Amino acid sequence: MTRRRLRWRDYRTGSGARPVRAFIDALGDEDAAVVLAGMKDVAENGLAAARHLRGEIYEVRADGEQRAFRLLFCQETKFILLSLSGFTKKTRKTPPSEVTRAEARLKDWRFRSEQ
Repeated sequence: MTRRRLRWRDYRTGSGARPVRAFIDALGDEDAAVVLAGMKDVAENGLAAARHLRGEIYEVRADGEQRAFRLLFCQETKFILLSLSGFTKKTRKTPPSEVTRAEARLKDWRFRSEQ
């Protein structure tokens, strides 16, 4: 039985902004490639390739040459991963404010999808 690859979707604000896409676009080519490779690993290998943080929130870990990056996401459906927040890691632990932001975006996404 072949395993079906998961697909990524970006969280969009009510006005259509895509904060994770903007984060990746603002990175240099090499750093963006590292983040995208981490996302591809999760798409191919599932949540086992990610780190669970809290509730439904997981993180993709991506370490560039000079900096470390994290992308917070959830598995929205059986086949869809929803990217919620991306940031440059500056401390040892993932900042609780980033996890809270991801949870708020997930709540907003689900509320607007019910409308």
